[in-house]
Amino acid sequence: MGHLYHTNCFVCCSCGRTLRGKAFYNVNGKVYCEEDYLYSGFQQTAEKCIVCGHLIMEMILQAMGKSYHPGCFRCCVCNECLDGVPFTIDMDNKIYCVTDYHKIFAPKCKSCGKPITPVEDCGMQLTDEPDKRCYPLGEQLLCHDCHICRIEHKRGGTAGGISDL
Repeated sequence: MGHLYHTNCFVCCSCGRTLRGKAFYNVNGKVYCEEDYLYSGFQQTAEKCIVCGHLIMEMILQAMGKSYHPGCFRCCVCNECLDGVPFTIDMDNKIYCVTDYHKIFAPKCKSCGKPITPVEDCGMQLTDEPDKRCYPLGEQLLCHDCHICRIEHKRGGTAGGISDL
């Protein structure tokens, strides 16, 4: 706020109660106690969480043009909190952790039925297109370049100038 007050002068501009040691709100240069702030209509300018509908009084998480309490921003499948975690959305704007999104929407292997997920090394989504085909190595499916790099790395060499995989 940038101002100094005597203890007896630091009061709510609406009800006159002293604010020392209490929660207060500065609205357009006027100081309000929490009760007057919450019940005077100022809360209409505060953000509301799109999930729970409650006012967001502290930390706010904004994603996809909406406001959330950080703890309310969760995967619609596993309910894992996604605050600070990579996430994705579907066509209906449902929020997913990356793992659950791939379980549901990634193409499935004809043989084992498991999802074919993007290669961790390069992020390529594997398909049946000639330049995006699957190359198995152990328990993983890799793109051609990552497959070659891993084989070369196991042999102690490098492939195509790429190392440290």
